[in-house]
Amino acid sequence: MFFKSKRRNRRHSRGYVLDVKLSVSQRRESRLRRLTLVLGSTLVLFFTVFILWRGGEMAIRHFIYENPAFAIRLVDVETDGVLSAEQIRSWAGVRLNDNLLALDLVRVERDLKLVPAIESVVLERVLPGGLRIRVTEREPIAQVNLPQFRSSNGGEGGVYTLDGNGYFMFPVEAVQRATPLAQTNDHLPVITGIPARDVRPGRQSETPQVKAALGLVREFERSPMVGMVDLRLVDVATPGVLVVTTGQGHELTFGLADFEAQLKRWRLVHDYALRFGKQIKSLDLSVANNAPMLWADASGVVPPPAPKPLKSSPYRKKHV
Repeated sequence: MFFKSKRRNRRHSRGYVLDVKLSVSQRRESRLRRLTLVLGSTLVLFFTVFILWRGGEMAIRHFIYENPAFAIRLVDVETDGVLSAEQIRSWAGVRLNDNLLALDLVRVERDLKLVPAIESVVLERVLPGGLRIRVTEREPIAQVNLPQFRSSNGGEGGVYTLDGNGYFMFPVEAVQRATPLAQTNDHLPVITGIPARDVRPGRQSETPQVKAALGLVREFERSPMVGMVDLRLVDVATPGVLVVTTGQGHELTFGLADFEAQLKRWRLVHDYALRFGKQIKSLDLSVANNAPMLWADASGVVPPPAPKPLKSSPYRKKHV
C-alpha cells in the first residue's frame, strides 16, 4: 500500500488534442482573402489621399492663387540711387493684377540682381495686394573707356563705371534715371591700363592695381586736396605704383598703400608751390623721403584750369 500511486487531478493533466489539418485549397483561399483585404485597404487609402490632395490643391488655387482679392494693385519701389521706379519695375517683371501670393519672389530678386547697377534687393509682400521693393544701387566712383568693346544690352558702347568695391557696370542712361538731367559720369576719374579680360559687367575686378586705384579715389574725396585739383586719369599699367594726372596738368606717382599720408604730403607741396609762385609738374609720392619732384615756373605760363566745383552725390549713402 506504500507503493500505491496517488490519484492526480485531471484538470492539471494534458489531454489529447484533435489534430485537424486544413486542405491545400482551404489554405489558399485563406491567403487570398487576406491579400484581397490588404489590397482593398491600400486602394481605399490611396484614393482617399489622392482625393484629399487634389481637392486641397484645387481649393488653394481657387481661394488663393486665383483669388482676385490678392491681385497686385500697388508696386512700391524705393531706391537709394538714381534709377527710376518705373525702370526698376520693368526689370522686376511684375505686372499689375498678377496674383501676389503666386509671384515668385526668388525670380524677381534674381532678375534685379542681374542688373550690374543694383547691389542688393529686398522684397516684401504687403497683403492683400501690395509689393514692396527696396533697392540698393552701386555708386560709381570711376570710369573705364574701352572703345573696342560694345555693350549688348543698351549700355553706351565701350564705357563702363566702377563702384568702390570694384564692380563693373554699364553707365545709367538718361531714360533710366528718375531725373534725366541729373548728374552724369563725366566728373568721374578715368582708370586706364586695365586688362581687357578684367572688364566683366556685374563682376568684381580681380586686379590688385585696380582695387588700389579705387582706394586712392575714395581717399582723395575726403583728403585735404579735394577742391584744389581734379583727378583726371589714374594709370594702373605700371606695376607697384599708380600714375595720376590731374585736370591742372600735374603728374603724380603714388604707392599702393597709405594713401592718406601721401595725400597729406601732396597738400604740403601744393601749398609750398603756391607760396613761391610755382607749379608742380611731376611729383613722386611713392618714395617715403626726399620725393622726386619737378617744378614749373608759374610766371608767364597760362594758369591751369580751376578745379570743378564739388557736386553733392545723388546717391543717398553714408560714406565711411
